[in-house]
Amino acid sequence: MESNLSTIRVIYADTDAMGIVYHANYIRWFEHGRNELMRQVGIVYSDLNQLGLHLPLTQVFCRYLLPATYDDLLTVETNFDYIKRASIRFGSKIWNENRQKLHAEGYTIHACTNHVGKIRRMPALITGLIEKYSISKGE
Repeated sequence: MESNLSTIRVIYADTDAMGIVYHANYIRWFEHGRNELMRQVGIVYSDLNQLGLHLPLTQVFCRYLLPATYDDLLTVETNFDYIKRASIRFGSKIWNENRQKLHAEGYTIHACTNHVGKIRRMPALITGLIEKYSISKGE
């Protein structure tokens, strides 16, 4: 499967006192990319909520490579790294506008839970993506 590519423009509020993007904003942009990737394959998070399922974050990793600054146009590249029985991992890269310079890369891992936080199997809605898009089962 091809990655989802979405665009973010750095606003002034995204920067710190040194004029560079504050580190936590990259994690927000990882979330933006996840949402857009899921939407691209036909799954909106509210659909999962209606099924009584949630995908809480259990792990995040971000490697910062190049600072971004105010008004930069960034490309968020997101893909499925794997889908397991009760978890899913998304890979993320934050590029400059023309995808020639990598600002940050990382991943997030999410558990599948019910509305009270009990671990559940991934619904067929998500596991069906493994075959459809040749996603790793993460074994």
